[in-house]
Amino acid sequence: MSLTQRLEQDMKAAMKNKDKAKLGVIRMLRSAIKNMEIERGRPLEEDEVLDVLARELKQRKESLQEFEKAGRSELAEKVKAEIAVVETYLPAPLSQEELRELARQVIDEVGASTPADMGKVMKEIIPRVKGRADGKEVNRIVRQLLG
Repeated sequence: MSLTQRLEQDMKAAMKNKDKAKLGVIRMLRSAIKNMEIERGRPLEEDEVLDVLARELKQRKESLQEFEKAGRSELAEKVKAEIAVVETYLPAPLSQEELRELARQVIDEVGASTPADMGKVMKEIIPRVKGRADGKEVNRIVRQLLG
């Protein structure tokens, strides 16, 4: 079952269960996907849907940091609940060790040895971690291993 089909089924279930919080998040995700489809003029592929969900998750995490910084605990709790719902649709994130091991593997594959080879490594590793790791974290780990 595709992610969009799963979102649609979960939306129906949330309506039946009167789960307003989950329903709101699913509608927001479906809306973001629909907007991207309109922008591209075609239905999205599964990996593109994952990109949209990852972007929505990243936005929520940034909002959470801001709300916590500002001492807005009620908004932070709401965003934490939204993050939990969005995460159920994404593949399990890679641990630091898994990410480090994958980075070592890619570095070996492309024959990288200096920080100047960073672009080659990132070009290879990013598609492999799509939706499972933050690009900034991947960049930091690759930089450490090459530096």
